[in-house]
Amino acid sequence: MHRIINEILESTKKRVQTLPENKKRRVDARSFSESIKASKQHDLIPVITEVKPSSPTRFIRTVTPQDAAEIAGQMEAAGAAAISVLTEPQFFKGSIENLNAARRAVKIPVLRKDFIIDKAQIFEAESDMILLIAGILGERLDDFVNEAISYGREPLVEVHNGMELENALSTRACIIGINNRDLTTMKVDISTTEKLAPLVSGRIIISESGISTPQEAVRMMEAGADAILIGTSIMQGNIYEKTYELVHALNGR
Repeated sequence: MHRIINEILESTKKRVQTLPENKKRRVDARSFSESIKASKQHDLIPVITEVKPSSPTRFIRTVTPQDAAEIAGQMEAAGAAAISVLTEPQFFKGSIENLNAARRAVKIPVLRKDFIIDKAQIFEAESDMILLIAGILGERLDDFVNEAISYGREPLVEVHNGMELENALSTRACIIGINNRDLTTMKVDISTTEKLAPLVSGRIIISESGISTPQEAVRMMEAGADAILIGTSIMQGNIYEKTYELVHALNGR
C-alpha cells in the first residue's frame, strides 16, 4: 500500500481501540438495487454522490452534521441514486455524526465510506451500505461480508485488480466497486473499470474515482458499470448543478 494509505490504516487502528462497545443492531436497509432501477427507468445515470470534506492531499471544505444534511438533500433533489458519507476523521475530516445527519435527511440509500478493519466498525452507525476494501481485508473479506449482510448492511466490496476481484466474487457481496485509483501508487486510470467490468456478471458494478465530467460518466456506463461514485468534483462546485449534470449525462450525448 502507498505510504498515505498505511498512515490512514495506522490511525484507524488507534481509533478502533477507543471504540465503545456497540450492540449488534440489524438495519432495515434501503435498497440500492431498487434505487438503480428507478434511475435507469428515467434514462438517468445512477450516481452515488459523496459528502466528502477532504482527502489526504486536498482540503475541500468544513462539513458539520447540519451541512451534511443540507448537502445530502441537494444531492437527492438533483437525482442522486445514493449518498456516500466519509466517516474517517483525521485524513478525510468525516464523522459518524455527518453520516447519521445525512441519512436522516434523505430517503435514498446511504453508504458509509471508511477504512473498515474491525467488525466493531460495522455497528457504529446505521448505514444502508458499508465499504469493504478487498486490498485491505485480504483473507478476512468473506468474514466481514457475511457479518455485514447478517445485520442488514449491504457490503460494497472495492477492488482494483484481478486478484482482488476474484476474492470479492468468491463472497456473497452483490455490489462490486471498481476503484480506478491504485492504492499502492495513488494513480488514477479510469480504464481500470473498462478492464475489470467485463469479468463481472450477476453483480452490481460501481465505478469509483477519477470521474468528473458527463463524458467520463457515460464512458464508465458504456464500459459496463451500473452506477458511478463521485465525490471531489461535486463537492468543489455547485453541488445541485454538478449532481444534476452527471445524473442527466445520457441526455446530452
